[in-house]
Amino acid sequence: MENLLSRIDSNPTVMLGKPVVKGTRITVELLLRKISGGYSFEEILEMYPHLTREDILAAVEYAATAA
Repeated sequence: MENLLSRIDSNPTVMLGKPVVKGTRITVELLLRKISGGYSFEEILEMYPHLTREDILAAVEYAATAA
């Protein structure tokens, strides 16, 4: 099983260094706000079709380890 955290990147030149899904400008914060706003994974994937379920899980895992 792939380490989910390897899907998250933080680079000062991308989104002011906020953690993002690697290769995108989609922040962990945005994904967590969508989830907390009641959006399902399926709805998020429809909004951002280039993401995968594992990308969303990686954002959740990142937040859990940062807390």
